[in-house]
Amino acid sequence: MSGLARMASIPELRRRILFTLLMLCVYRMGVQIPTPGINGEALADFFQQYSSTLFGMFNMFSGGGLENFSIFALGIMPYISASIIIQLLTVVVPRLEALSKEGEAGRRKITQYTRYGTVFLSVVQGFFIAAGLEGQSSSNGVPIVIDPGLHFRLMTVLTLTSGTAFIMWLGEQMTERGIGNGISLIIFSGIVARMPAAFGNSVQLVKAGQLPLMLAPVLLAMMVAVIAFIIFMETSQRRLPIQYAKRVVGRQVYGGQSSHLPLKINVSGVIPPIFASSLMMFPATIGTFIKVDWVQKASALLSPGTLWYYVLYVALIVFFCFFYAAVTFKPDDVAENLKKNGGFIPGIRPGKKTADFLDRTLMRLTVIGAIYLSAVCVMPTLLIHSLNVPFYFGGTALLIVVGVAIDTIAQIESHMIMRNYDGFMRAGRIQGRR
Repeated sequence: MSGLARMASIPELRRRILFTLLMLCVYRMGVQIPTPGINGEALADFFQQYSSTLFGMFNMFSGGGLENFSIFALGIMPYISASIIIQLLTVVVPRLEALSKEGEAGRRKITQYTRYGTVFLSVVQGFFIAAGLEGQSSSNGVPIVIDPGLHFRLMTVLTLTSGTAFIMWLGEQMTERGIGNGISLIIFSGIVARMPAAFGNSVQLVKAGQLPLMLAPVLLAMMVAVIAFIIFMETSQRRLPIQYAKRVVGRQVYGGQSSHLPLKINVSGVIPPIFASSLMMFPATIGTFIKVDWVQKASALLSPGTLWYYVLYVALIVFFCFFYAAVTFKPDDVAENLKKNGGFIPGIRPGKKTADFLDRTLMRLTVIGAIYLSAVCVMPTLLIHSLNVPFYFGGTALLIVVGVAIDTIAQIESHMIMRNYDGFMRAGRIQGRR
């Protein structure tokens, strides 16, 4: 039986997939609903002028919501920014650190703080965007805002904040009742939905002579090579051998088996590029609309194509690679669990020596993963700006699409394995009764 047939034969998995697809459809419909008080034609002309700046990347993460200035214009990025802030504070604030160790109740409290932070950041970003758009116009001098003033600002802030809160709720529902990775799937769907338009834009560039015809196959080959490289790195593992000592309990002998501890080369997945992009877009959003000299200079220094942009972007990716690896993988806890279960790494003494070995191994893998993520995110982007290719062919977009697709397939496979495992258990109980 094929994989699709097996998925269709499992009612629970089928319901989860259908629920996820339904939520994604709701999200894509919301992207098409415009915010009141905006001249759509003037807005489209305005964003056409800034499509090659950070607004292009912001528009990519919002699934085209910023370009349409829809109710989902802010996208999920305020939630991601709030998650970054809360995770950083968890390391330095004792109260939050204690909550993170209190199990499910503590995680619910931290999630609540993250929601509050999301609303706050949405209000701030929404206000600056609304205030900035009031002074903007199209290339023909047509104002973007039909009726500027306090009423428009309040309405826009309320609309955009409510839209982000609703997307956050959609992501949580997809994580709990769908196939998982709700927030990542929302970003994934936004990027994938914009890719056909990006292909069309590339064809138009070729027809207009702005993109040489001879470079189109080279660009396509580069995309295929980048995708293959991402798949290889995302599925690569360092498998540490684990040996379990024999234990005699009564007349039964337990243990004495060999296993392995898999460590991904890229432990953090697609989280570092998403976090880094989120932090890079937040000041740029404010800087574009605030007409102050020092703010404009800082925004210009951090615009795509500049040296400082790439330096800061790579630095943020490297930082979040190490930060996320340290948060998600605890060598001391793993070593302690191995010791309690009679497991050990051949040639390494249990306890502190095992923890040190795991820490060194994780550090080396994280270095490789950080170099890999930085290269994939930056190198294609350099080509983008030199050839004037749409943002959606950038390394960050390809990394997110491929990485989320691999994680989603893994989630589906885990549901199928759990289903088969339950079936084996039921068969075992029946045989035991007989």
